[in-house]
Amino acid sequence: MVPSIADTLTRLISTPSVSSTVPELDMSNLPVIHELAAWFEALGFTCDTHPLPGAPHKANLIATLGKGPGGLVLAGHTDTVPCNESLWRSSPFTLEERDNRFYGLGVCDMKGFFALILQAVQTFVNTPLQAPLIILATADEESSMNGARALAAMGEPKARFALIGEPTGLRPVAMHKGVMMERIQILGQSGHSSDPSLGCNAMESAHKVISELMQFRSELAARYQNPGFTVPVPTLNLGCIHGGDNPNRICGQCQLDFDIRLLPGMDSEEIRQQIRQRLMPIASADQVSISLESMMPAVEAFAGHASSELVATCERLTGHSAENVAFATEAPFFSQMGMDTVVLGPGNIDQAHQPDEYLDHERIKPMIDVLQVLIRQYCL
Repeated sequence: MVPSIADTLTRLISTPSVSSTVPELDMSNLPVIHELAAWFEALGFTCDTHPLPGAPHKANLIATLGKGPGGLVLAGHTDTVPCNESLWRSSPFTLEERDNRFYGLGVCDMKGFFALILQAVQTFVNTPLQAPLIILATADEESSMNGARALAAMGEPKARFALIGEPTGLRPVAMHKGVMMERIQILGQSGHSSDPSLGCNAMESAHKVISELMQFRSELAARYQNPGFTVPVPTLNLGCIHGGDNPNRICGQCQLDFDIRLLPGMDSEEIRQQIRQRLMPIASADQVSISLESMMPAVEAFAGHASSELVATCERLTGHSAENVAFATEAPFFSQMGMDTVVLGPGNIDQAHQPDEYLDHERIKPMIDVLQVLIRQYCL
């Protein structure tokens, strides 16, 4: 009723669905959503497509088999990051099979997960379910997480358990850091460089701002620690800086973008207010304007239920204890809706966002087996 894994991957990979904060790179995900909806409808699922508010070219898919309370959500995102095709050995939009691996943009992160779901659910098509099986395919996880935000705002779907198939190497993840991406704008006064008194140099103020952020980073590391993470402290990364336009002009404007990876228990708005307070004295002393704005709403850290039934089940099925990771996922939004949530997928995060992204063949059957056991346990 649905294509083979290779054929499914071929069609998903050949349908570009890049999401990006750079408008000229950003694409619609609707072709992928429609492809998935057709396959799941053929298997008897009821499919509802939900365009994102203010973005009709983007949508989430909720595909449901069975009725009633509770049930299991299998979730993934339909978008990919941008790529540099010249760095790939083969086209990122053509599925390549070699060395017992599938290669292609999104095969690991994370269109490949939908191909495995389609194989796993075929066993249950004619089986009466006691609780619903729900497939979520979201938009814009790689850029804004607006797809998951829209679902959380709707309060849909309602289920008891949720598994997100992000690349974890078949190891359950019960906790991950959050992320906030911030932009500091400094507006000074340009002028002729031969006389510094003619202006206010925004780049010099940026130097002070950077020093203050680095001091703040050290204080955060001293204040917040969680030994469960490989990097046990919050991190602050100075990502990019732009300013000025000519060596012989006093720099009149400077922009600094940075991110902070939040540990569970840290509040993004509280951190943002602390940064604002530290910037005010610099603005006053240098007679410049300094503003701090969020490049996207923060993704708070995820910490699953301490006694999660789903995590315990996944530990038993995979033979691995639950781990904590530094990268962010949509898990906080599903947890916010009351679902017992775990992150577990067949790919490896080391292959995500890289040229020649791949999924090992040896990961496919074990992942399908895990999905089928979970469906039997929580839907039958």
